[in-house]
Amino acid sequence: MCGIFGMLDLQQGVTNELLSKATRTLFHRGPDGIGTWTSNNHQIGFGHARLSIIDLDHGSQPLFNEEKTIAAVVNGELYDFERIRAELEAKGHVFRTQSDSEILIHLYEEYGLDCLTHLRGEFAFLLWDEKEQRLFAARDRFGIKPIFYATHLGKIYFASEAKAIFAAGFPAAWDEEGFYQSTQIGMPFPNKSLFKGISQIPAGHFLTHKKGETQVRQYWDFDYPTLENTDHSLSEAEHIEHFKEKFIEAIRLRMRADVPVACYLSGGLDSCSILGFAAQLVKSPIAAFNLTFDHDQYNEEEFARETAQLTGSTYHPVAVNHSLLAENFSQAVWHTESLCFNAHGIAKFLLSAHVRKAGFKVVLTGEGSDEILAGYPHFRRDLIAREPNPAVRQALVEKLLAANSVSKGLLLPLGEAQKSAGIEKYLGFTPTWMQAQMLGGEVYQGLYASEYSDKYRNSNPALEYVKQFPLEKQLAGTHPVHQSMYLWSKGPLASYILNILGDRMEMAHSIEGRVPFLDHHLVEVVKNMPLTLKIKDMTEKFVLREAAKEVITKNIYLRQKHPFLAPPSSIKREEPLFMLIQDTLRGSGLKSLPFLESKKVQEFLDTFEKSDEGTRASLDPLLMSLTSAVLLAKQYQLN
Repeated sequence: MCGIFGMLDLQQGVTNELLSKATRTLFHRGPDGIGTWTSNNHQIGFGHARLSIIDLDHGSQPLFNEEKTIAAVVNGELYDFERIRAELEAKGHVFRTQSDSEILIHLYEEYGLDCLTHLRGEFAFLLWDEKEQRLFAARDRFGIKPIFYATHLGKIYFASEAKAIFAAGFPAAWDEEGFYQSTQIGMPFPNKSLFKGISQIPAGHFLTHKKGETQVRQYWDFDYPTLENTDHSLSEAEHIEHFKEKFIEAIRLRMRADVPVACYLSGGLDSCSILGFAAQLVKSPIAAFNLTFDHDQYNEEEFARETAQLTGSTYHPVAVNHSLLAENFSQAVWHTESLCFNAHGIAKFLLSAHVRKAGFKVVLTGEGSDEILAGYPHFRRDLIAREPNPAVRQALVEKLLAANSVSKGLLLPLGEAQKSAGIEKYLGFTPTWMQAQMLGGEVYQGLYASEYSDKYRNSNPALEYVKQFPLEKQLAGTHPVHQSMYLWSKGPLASYILNILGDRMEMAHSIEGRVPFLDHHLVEVVKNMPLTLKIKDMTEKFVLREAAKEVITKNIYLRQKHPFLAPPSSIKREEPLFMLIQDTLRGSGLKSLPFLESKKVQEFLDTFEKSDEGTRASLDPLLMSLTSAVLLAKQYQLN
């Protein structure tokens, strides 16, 4: 993993000084070396901050083809690269390094833009083709690695993080619509950011720029089968074995590194399954790192320790409390460049710092499992909604809520959003997770400044979000749960989970997170499985439980999904995290947010103080996002 930067300036040209300045803001992503390159006419330049994982001595970037007519910088890991390299060498391609990233150059020479179909892994890259005078940028299928771009005064900027674009001279300002969308549905749209003029290449898309024309196109998508075309030819046992085979292969490929590989161990089914199989693939014990909280409802240490013992791994608990979360809040937000809705991102920031201090650069993580295997309780709520018997349906909902108290108000809505009717009419139903986000957005409505509120009064970000996607092509005829999974993966997975809980908090400390569940060969197998292999009799991730049964404990096998969340700030109102939020939102910094009315926020805080514990917990995401917004405005001097 690394940090990449690129700039195209046909008028004034690009200097190495500017490239170095922008790239050095990404030094946390790649502390092992800074590399820059400009074309002969200096109209385009790339920068690369390297985190050395493969070919430690010779894998520096930018990379070039034999004639130096193609240059590229790559962030990420390209798996199975040795096999691909051998095939390319047999066709006459000459390699200069032993790094995985170099296969991109030669795949592009061989297949052009279709090289993307040959890449397996998490990646974002920039490539310049001198002969074609074409800039080519792309992001992996799921959005594991970020890449932003912006245009200003005839210049085009690209970077792993927006802060590098600002360092290159791009003006920093809020995107007022992006802020509205984020506070209404928990994220900016997949092609946008919180910053005015700065866009993202969406997951599974690539960008080309040639002769002044920029195009963004899709190369991969979750193509869920329709109900009529779902494959029922395999038995349950065959599906489980096929999944197991692909899952182990995904883990094995991600164990390939020239440095030690550790595991993040939450104590849930996902990370325990990864560690269980990974331990079978190596001879020496794997280091497993687990976050512990001083609140029983959120602490999974018992399950993590039990799994580490079963697998013969070395167990490293990392204790986090509200004092540490408060101390690191501001720095973590600077790295995320996003609104934070729970302190779990800050906890992940602390975990990554601990792992790096212990001498590791690479970890396997469990993100993506809930997205491909319908693990979240809100997907089960979507399935329950299809139950025709009202009494049975109500009983199942009550049972789900009782078993998922941590998720109530966050992933499981307590009520119905006012604007859900529009989605219902368009999609046929409103996904549970969207209901929860919209209800949170309704609370925000009471805090907006009047002018801002009036401007967006008639908008419906959740409906606009759904309408971005080709309904007839991608969703029509598929199971409603698969529709909900699709919409979640396009938004919260890429924009929040893989960002705040993945890339940003890991790379803040130069940690490369590898996600076996988001190996696209595995995903292709899973998405075509009948839904009953994902949720069976209200048991989520059934196929994973059965496939991993031999390598996990009985407690893990029987345990329901426990979302990775930090204890809400309001649980301990006398402690530093809650006090930090109160001081920030009652201070002068709130006035830096032009979208909010200070008086309304103060009144909300006063009411919040008098609320019961359950209400305070459900409103904690709003307080966290408000606080992170104030910090972002100050850190990036946003207008």
